[in-house]
Amino acid sequence: MPDEQLMPPSVAVREAVRILSAHGVASPRVNAEELTAYVLGVPRSRLALAPGMTGGQYARLRVLVDARAGRVPLQHLTGTAPFRHLLLSVGPGVFVPRPETELLVDWGLAAVRGIDAPVVVDLCAGSGAIALSMAQECPQATVYAVEDDPAALSWLRRNAAGSRVSIVEGDATDPAVLSTCDGGVDLVLSNPPYVPAGAFVEPEVREHDPARAVFAGPDGLDVIRRLVPRAAVLLRPGGHLAVEHDDGEQTSTVTSMLLADGLWGDVADHPDLGGRPRFATARSLAD
Repeated sequence: MPDEQLMPPSVAVREAVRILSAHGVASPRVNAEELTAYVLGVPRSRLALAPGMTGGQYARLRVLVDARAGRVPLQHLTGTAPFRHLLLSVGPGVFVPRPETELLVDWGLAAVRGIDAPVVVDLCAGSGAIALSMAQECPQATVYAVEDDPAALSWLRRNAAGSRVSIVEGDATDPAVLSTCDGGVDLVLSNPPYVPAGAFVEPEVREHDPARAVFAGPDGLDVIRRLVPRAAVLLRPGGHLAVEHDDGEQTSTVTSMLLADGLWGDVADHPDLGGRPRFATARSLAD
């Protein structure tokens, strides 16, 4: 198609939807519109008002659509992932934040409401979605983001540049990491690895999300088992914990874990956007 012959975006979207649907990509229209808007350099909400596509733009779109049909994550193709009020840089080596985790942040913001200068810790911070959201939406907070994976750390540093988030390199379950904050933290939030090894996951997750950010042992609880006692030491009496988990048997297991050791009160579980159990919360009973 010569460059001077412009293709209406709606035609490009329709063809992209056809290709993505044929390859079993979920939400093919959303993906097609996002990729078309990305190529045209406009927000998806303004796509209907965008000018026609040149031949070069359409060729670029086809490359991206073919990659998405091959199950490369949409966020890797655009280089960004929206999360609450943020647009995070993401790519190979870091877990792409999901919309359901936004509800964990909602809960966290409510938990520290009324505290003048809360101290917040994001364990297994990844891209920084949780920590950066807390810092942005609770500007009086001191926020720490703990991550130990070198690839994820590079994305975290990129996203946190210019923010008030303090990055801590280290194992989120290591008692030596952030030990100077022990007993003084108001809120611990975490979206740790929690998928059981061998469980079915979509190709985007299996082939592109880092395995160490997804899988955590035979039942998916290897990290959470070590993270919960670490959070108990970090928190002040009355401080709060919220940790994301799988939507299967982990629901009762995580809440039972919190209830078993006598260190936690107000233990509850919360659903995600689809109504599936997704994160557990508790209040520290430490003296």
